[in-house]
Amino acid sequence: LSWGSKYQCPARPCTLSNSDFVTTYLFRHTMASLLAKQGLNATSFKSAPKRVSRRTVQPVRAAGAASAEDVPDMGKRNIMNLVLAGGVGLPAVSMAGPFALFFVPPSGGGSGGGQSAKDILGADIKINQWLQGHPQPGSRELAQGLKGDPTYLVTSQDGTGIEPYGINAVCTHLGCVVPWAAAENKFKCPCHGSQYNAEGKVVRGPAPLSLALAHADVADSGVILFSPWTETDFRTGTEPWWS
Repeated sequence: LSWGSKYQCPARPCTLSNSDFVTTYLFRHTMASLLAKQGLNATSFKSAPKRVSRRTVQPVRAAGAASAEDVPDMGKRNIMNLVLAGGVGLPAVSMAGPFALFFVPPSGGGSGGGQSAKDILGADIKINQWLQGHPQPGSRELAQGLKGDPTYLVTSQDGTGIEPYGINAVCTHLGCVVPWAAAENKFKCPCHGSQYNAEGKVVRGPAPLSLALAHADVADSGVILFSPWTETDFRTGTEPWWS
């Protein structure tokens, strides 16, 4: 190498002056001679191993995993289930009761009572009111009867009260409402020509059965009451087909 040349340092490029280069060269030559005498070379020196820092590895909890302290015991779960069931069940039961009663028809009564007959406006019919409007013996007019069926009330033959029966106006053929034909003294169905006598007994088809009956009585208050007819049909002498 010439004195003016550049010496490349191992770590980074640098430019040495002539005096510095001589000093460096002599230092390196001297060190090489000393090492040779000791039987060593530059490769005998190895860098010390790097120290590896040891870190405590913490276990990684899987997403969604819960420790034993986070899981409630079965007793608490059962209590919460009971609270939830009660909170949902009680309102449901309280609403279901009235809803079910809506579909239960009013009591038809029996020997100890009955259902009041009602006029076209839904008001109870009283015997005095009825006789004032229907003084003629044998007069027949529709009222609201058991289960809401149209039912004829009949003025008694002496004109002082009503007959002890009401005649259901629903035709036994196809369910038409049968009108009373006073001029012919019978019921005549306008749908298919079925006919019934003054007491509702079938006298002409195609209706297969007589009109149903209901008891008609007068309460102490004067209100006319209907109740189910369960005994023998006095018109035919047979068991009532409607009961």
